[in-house]
Amino acid sequence: MVRIDFNRLRLLVIDDNPYMRRIIRTLLHGFGARDVMEAEDGATGLDAFTHNAPDIVLVDWAMPVFDGLKLTQMIRQADSTANPFVPIIMITGHSEKNRVTDARDTGITEFLAKPISAKALYQRIVNVVAHPRPFIRTKTYFGPDRRRNANANYAGPERRRSGAAVVEPPKPSASPA
Repeated sequence: MVRIDFNRLRLLVIDDNPYMRRIIRTLLHGFGARDVMEAEDGATGLDAFTHNAPDIVLVDWAMPVFDGLKLTQMIRQADSTANPFVPIIMITGHSEKNRVTDARDTGITEFLAKPISAKALYQRIVNVVAHPRPFIRTKTYFGPDRRRNANANYAGPERRRSGAAVVEPPKPSASPA
């Protein structure tokens, strides 16, 4: 199992529920993280993201001002943020298949359904730090490659149709220790 030096990571937790933020913060501190910032809604979260340059963003789906999907769209706009390549982990109670697909199609890097476990949270963070996916830029999408397994011969219903895609290497957030 890959071990991550959490002490080197800057994490931003955005959730309107103070109890959920406390649970996530406690887990992150248990992993060794020391630099954990918090925000209670999408607007405050975007401001914290812009001014603090976190390595990883953990975001709830349903929040006031604007939700986690809208926040992700704003972060992924390369011309308006500091790091549109930042890994974004959505932590939400909305885990229906269509919502997971919507989150993926918005540019979420990892998805974690509530209630969360320490093991599941740790694994998502390991995934984004130790195994970053390349980013894809098309006319309609910018974000991590939605395909976890590369298959050049794939011809299914979700085959990319919007023309040529530009593959950009992932930007490292922090190196595994």
